[in-house]
Amino acid sequence: MHKPFFESLDPQTAGTYSPLALAFVGDAVYEQFIRTKILLMANTSANKLHHRAVHFVKASAQSLAAKTLLPILTETEEAIFKRGRNAHSASVPKNADVTEYRMATGFEALLGYLYLTGQEERLGELMELSFSAIPFE
Repeated sequence: MHKPFFESLDPQTAGTYSPLALAFVGDAVYEQFIRTKILLMANTSANKLHHRAVHFVKASAQSLAAKTLLPILTETEEAIFKRGRNAHSASVPKNADVTEYRMATGFEALLGYLYLTGQEERLGELMELSFSAIPFE
């Protein structure tokens, strides 16, 4: 395994971050995972890779992933997800349904929390399951 870029936070400290801050990090972690996954599946043009990545990271896809993961989340993970889902951001992208966007924010908050607390194995497991839950176009 690689050496992390930072010292992992303990769960209590990570829990003090706002859910939108956790989602900010989770968004980047998931985007990197998806970009790497699709590149390794098909070495194609950057334009095609971009369009495939967008398919997996858009709010509707992340909402579907979150619904798939909910039954297997631990109590703590579910609480982090719900904090993210219930957080009110200043705006919702014009091409996203509000409910899907909130589910996606919860999903990203959970991924950010797992990343910041150094739970790489669980993070990888949930991201792989989420990838499998989203139909490939």
